[in-house]
Amino acid sequence: MLLALLLDFYYGIMGAGIGAGLVAIGAGIGIGRIGGSAMEAMARQPEAAGRVQTAMLIIAALIEVIALFGVVICFLISNQTPPAV
Repeated sequence: MLLALLLDFYYGIMGAGIGAGLVAIGAGIGIGRIGGSAMEAMARQPEAAGRVQTAMLIIAALIEVIALFGVVICFLISNQTPPAV
């Protein structure tokens, strides 16, 4: 019984670490795709560069907020108290 509780606790910590890594990878991929698409859009229509850059920065900020939220949730999961022995 105690072993099962401890395993659940340690699986939670391991899952939180994996989750934080996946959040960071996802945010990096998202920011990279946004930057690449924005550069391509600015190269195709240089007169719209200001609007594209503004939209790119807003979307990048939203992705960063979502990534920060995911990391905070993973941090909260990893800092749970272990079961009483």
